[in-house]
Amino acid sequence: MHFATLDAPLAYWADQFPNRIALDDGTRQLSFAALHRAVEARAAYLRDIDAPWHVWLDATLWHDAPTTDDAGHAAAPTRRKAGYPGDLASATLSGRHDDPIARLRDFLAIIHSGRAAVVADDDWPDTVRSGLGNALADTPAAPPAPGGLTPFYVGFTSGSTGLPKGFRRHHLSWTESLRTAIAAFGPGAQSRVFCPGRLSHSLFLFGALQGLWTGAGVVLQQRFSAARAFETLRSGEHCVVAVPSQLAVMLDLTARRTLAPLTGVTLVMISGARWMRERTPALRACFPNARIVEFYGASETSFVAWTDADEHLPDAVVGRPFDNVEVRIQPLDATPGDDAEVSHAEIDGTDRFDHAASTNATDAVHALRPAEDIDPDARSERLDRAGLIFVRSPMLFNDYVYANADGAADETAAIRERDAGKGDWLSVRDVGYLDKAGRLCLIGRAKRMLVTQGKNLFPEEIESVLRAHPWIEEASVHGVHDPIRGRALVAAIRWRDMPAESDKRPALTELFHWCRARLEPYKTPRRFFVFDAETHWPSTTSGKTDHPAVAALLETACARDTGHATLRPL
Repeated sequence: MHFATLDAPLAYWADQFPNRIALDDGTRQLSFAALHRAVEARAAYLRDIDAPWHVWLDATLWHDAPTTDDAGHAAAPTRRKAGYPGDLASATLSGRHDDPIARLRDFLAIIHSGRAAVVADDDWPDTVRSGLGNALADTPAAPPAPGGLTPFYVGFTSGSTGLPKGFRRHHLSWTESLRTAIAAFGPGAQSRVFCPGRLSHSLFLFGALQGLWTGAGVVLQQRFSAARAFETLRSGEHCVVAVPSQLAVMLDLTARRTLAPLTGVTLVMISGARWMRERTPALRACFPNARIVEFYGASETSFVAWTDADEHLPDAVVGRPFDNVEVRIQPLDATPGDDAEVSHAEIDGTDRFDHAASTNATDAVHALRPAEDIDPDARSERLDRAGLIFVRSPMLFNDYVYANADGAADETAAIRERDAGKGDWLSVRDVGYLDKAGRLCLIGRAKRMLVTQGKNLFPEEIESVLRAHPWIEEASVHGVHDPIRGRALVAAIRWRDMPAESDKRPALTELFHWCRARLEPYKTPRRFFVFDAETHWPSTTSGKTDHPAVAALLETACARDTGHATLRPL
């Protein structure tokens, strides 16, 4: 079943299976019929008050909206004219920020009215909300467009301007993403979806819409709890959408309590960060009947590549491109239009990998050989020859929405090469290569590349090796000034929570040996700092490591040479 817009499935499933549960948050449920009625009523309200094209999900204009009970029956609203929902600092979502059912209902109402829903993070300070509100108020409206090209959603990702940068998407970019996911991941993608995270995280919002798209329904968990996740997943068939850290917590809980496997889970979709592949056997034991897939993408690109989870895959491999994605590798020192390695995938799902003409095709293939097949010198050559990953697909985002008062370029923004004939190419500044099997391999972000001893390296590779150590839960690697090497590598780590065995934590020499056995010598950090057990690991609102914050702490710790209250030298 394919629908033109993301809200269209509601009417269909409400007609076909009115009493089937659409939304469930563990305390209450809403059927498809009730959800459809509630969405229709609140969408009509937005049209009636002439709401702006961009509507904040938690905007104050909802205060006069029709209320609905769990059957979806609406009370008569108070009608008033609405301008821009300005008082963002005190805005509430019908008085309930912690109600995921209400948030998803209102999101659907906004897009059903033909508008774009602006989904902010609840934890943002007032200054951030105000700044983004002003930027969005100045953004031109995007009136309805044919073929699903009307914008429906503004989400946010990190930027270098001090404010998160908003990204705007049209319906087709996600309806095509849903089609692609179901085609690639198989029948399990049409099971009831379990989404253990905030809807301000686009991964969980997409997962929720997937459950509504297929008619299977969604189980929402506003704040992740591994114990409650196990309770939920004990009954019925489920597709789990999760980030690696959530699955790691579930595996740790399984080990501590010797919990029985979750046999009803049919599919586990992993994204948001690198999965710790050494834990794949444990994940299979926890979900014995599930297909487990990892996928790589970004807020701006949606899906790019995917693979079935396999503990034997090299860490760099993120998989083959999806069936509607082209990938092009552009050398870091190239200008747009230079020859580049290109991977195509046919729409019918049959993979076909073509390589663009090159002045030295044999050398190009050698430079892109998998790391496990070549010696360290050739591996360094491959790194030098890798480039920016460019993507072309129907799933790309519209544009950015954010304040940049001084007009300076945002070095974290995606690079877009316009091509009206065949479609735009887009890069989120990730660096990688295509191996000889046509798989996309990810090395790191261009912005994080370091030069030490005259050689390029990407901290992500070292962090992956460190996180594979059984004692290390988090790692962040950076370069600090060194008069001889230019930049000397230092690493911040956090131990796994195993207090009963704290006396067995590895010493500095063991970590040196661990790295040198898996990396070229120049990639081994020269110093290690450990986060205090009581200190919160610096994280972004989406749960990823806040590397700039860690870097600032490391600079201070290295300058003092004895660490400080947050970090201590190992």
